[in-house]
Amino acid sequence: MILIGLTGGIGCGKSEVSRLLEKRGAVIVDADLIVRELQQPGAEIFRRMVEMFGDKVLAADGSLDRAAVANEVFKDTEILGKLNLLIHPVVRRVMNERVEKHRDTDKVVVLDIPLLVENPREGLDGILVVDLDPQIAIERIVDQRKMSIDDAKARVSRQSTREQRLAIANHVIDNSGDRDALAKKVETAWSWISSLR
Repeated sequence: MILIGLTGGIGCGKSEVSRLLEKRGAVIVDADLIVRELQQPGAEIFRRMVEMFGDKVLAADGSLDRAAVANEVFKDTEILGKLNLLIHPVVRRVMNERVEKHRDTDKVVVLDIPLLVENPREGLDGILVVDLDPQIAIERIVDQRKMSIDDAKARVSRQSTREQRLAIANHVIDNSGDRDALAKKVETAWSWISSLR
């Protein structure tokens, strides 16, 4: 197994890179998707978040109201810290369980972790960083996710910096071009990953 860490800032196109790597045969273990699974009604993180915040983070149908959670955590860094302490160990455990299923194979397993700088992983064969100028990322977030520019800037500012991400990279995908350019960069990254065998 080749174990790769994939990271990048919000709006950088990391999800598209993940999709393109999966098309080439990589197994994707996505931290955000795992969080969403664990936030379903009755799941482990869902129960703990309701204990932490109370019913104000529940939607009318009993599911988690993500906007309400965001309102709670983005206005108070201490609450965000507590939430991260609650979520990250559980997500790490589930990610490790999924990686172990492929330990004795020749597969490429990609850990898609937005907060890889903040939560370093041991045992990676390499780190792939999707890079984009933060200003372009903000424009893409506003355009594609219909987020306000202030909200987009706030989210970018709360992440590790571009420089911090580039400092941990073994290979960088520059996503400042179009989708065709990105596909070519992913092909080059796949060659790099394959050379790690």
